[in-house]
Amino acid sequence: MRKRVVLTGLGCVSPVGNNVKETWEALLAGKSGVAPITAFDASAHKTRFAAEVKGFDGVAMFGTREARKMDRFTQFATAATLEALEQSGLKIDDSNRDRVGILIGSGIGGIITLIEQHEVMKERGPDRVSPFLIPMMISDGAAGNIAIRVGARGPNMALATACASGTNAIGEAAEMIRRGSADVMIAGASEASIIAVAMAGMNVMTALSTRNEDPQRASRPFDKNRDGFVMGEGAGVVILESLEHAQARGAHILCEFSGYGTSDDAYHISAPAENGAGAAISMRLALENAGLGASDIHYINAHGTSTQLNDKSETAAIKTVFGGQAYKIPVSSTKSMTGHLLGASGAVEAVVGTLAILNDILPPTINYKTPDPACDLDYVPNQARQLRVDNVMSNSFGFGGHNATLILSRYK
Repeated sequence: MRKRVVLTGLGCVSPVGNNVKETWEALLAGKSGVAPITAFDASAHKTRFAAEVKGFDGVAMFGTREARKMDRFTQFATAATLEALEQSGLKIDDSNRDRVGILIGSGIGGIITLIEQHEVMKERGPDRVSPFLIPMMISDGAAGNIAIRVGARGPNMALATACASGTNAIGEAAEMIRRGSADVMIAGASEASIIAVAMAGMNVMTALSTRNEDPQRASRPFDKNRDGFVMGEGAGVVILESLEHAQARGAHILCEFSGYGTSDDAYHISAPAENGAGAAISMRLALENAGLGASDIHYINAHGTSTQLNDKSETAAIKTVFGGQAYKIPVSSTKSMTGHLLGASGAVEAVVGTLAILNDILPPTINYKTPDPACDLDYVPNQARQLRVDNVMSNSFGFGGHNATLILSRYK
């Protein structure tokens, strides 16, 4: 018998709020976090807006000495972790630290530091590069820094599956607990890559929306007139525990981790399979892993990026897996408000899925105006919806054909 896994803490930093409460309230209100870029001069770019995290002060949170040794993605991950730990009430000490692990994903890692220090080298020479460059830029910088800060000595690693990283990180962390490798896992993902070269790269791929005249309405998943995704940044972290461990310490259980599936399209490095075949495999595996059927899912938090190919492909995959039941399941994309947090998106969306269960309310897909015949499901358009939610499915898909699906359930 595999161990049951539950969630006891949530933390996030997002373009619509620097903690869970602010983020959730903004999502239910249909508030967009998209605005003109402030991180750099984007005047020469085809896309001049993004979903930036606002008012986040790493120095105020961690102190000057520590903040200067942490890339922005590590700062986000650490802030989200501390919030999640506080909610969970988990104390890490000598009695349990060897059984507390960390798995923090990131699609890109410390690219801001890498680009900044490359400029330092060009302008001032190789001897002036920061000695913190390498530990700040590597993708496991967040997991390593968090372990040092909280004293967790269990399994510790990073995971990179592009935009599926957060979902894969939580799924793989839960599997570690299920097989007995840890009692607790701090799991999630972080991303901070709103920089000139990343925006330019996405633009030349024609992946980004170019609605510079109306950025808050640029992310419009499943709408016929969608024209690309909006770059975002942030972090999401959850505290996963074996049920026995959570019960033994009297933890408040938020929901249960019930299912996980992952697959690959084996089709194209950046485009999803048109019929959503790989995504359908991931969803089916998650249902099997959870021991649930099509009629048991009450809400799907979609990958829903607002690109022509993804939204069509994901809709097809949902219909493949759920058949006629697909038309009865509400589906929404919170990326319509947060933008696409790349590797961190699935982790923040797992937080959203948990809150949907706890509050029996579904966040909307905003900016949905013109139905697309190829996207004909119930996308919870423009307004949050009250609904009893016992089982939530959350999808994430990434460049490289990576697919990952989580199922979170009301704890019984």
